Amino acid sequence: MAKPADTKTATRRPAARATRSAAETTKIQSALQVRRDELRTEYDQTLSEIAELQRERLTDSAGDDQADTGTKTFEREQEISLAKNILDRINQVERALERLGEGNYGWCERCGTDIPVERLAAFPSATLCVTCKQLEERR
Repeated sequence: MAKPADTKTATRRPAARATRSAAETTKIQSALQVRRDELRTEYDQTLSEIAELQRERLTDSAGDDQADTGTKTFEREQEISLAKNILDRINQVERALERLGEGNYGWCERCGTDIPVERLAAFPSATLCVTCKQLEERR
């Protein structure tokens, strides 16, 4: 008699990929483009705010002690970090648009299974299914 397959070593087989209608693809693409444009506007605004704050700091630094200088440096690094996070989100949305064009949008990059609609609704630029994302976050 044949032994049953070990479920721990069995590989996942991707589900048959359903094709998305042109209307669905257009709707997703439009939503992603709107989100990308919103993020770009936010990024541009953040950069201009950083530049303005930097100008203010340069003109208002007379008489600063080490604590003031440290505080200003910390605040500048936080602002730059926020701008970088926005840029990362723009890149994620652009990657989602690329995947949509390639026909891979909505499918896990690691295991090939479909990403649940609820996950895509909450995080439209998701590239991993919930299981693979949980595994990645544990590392």
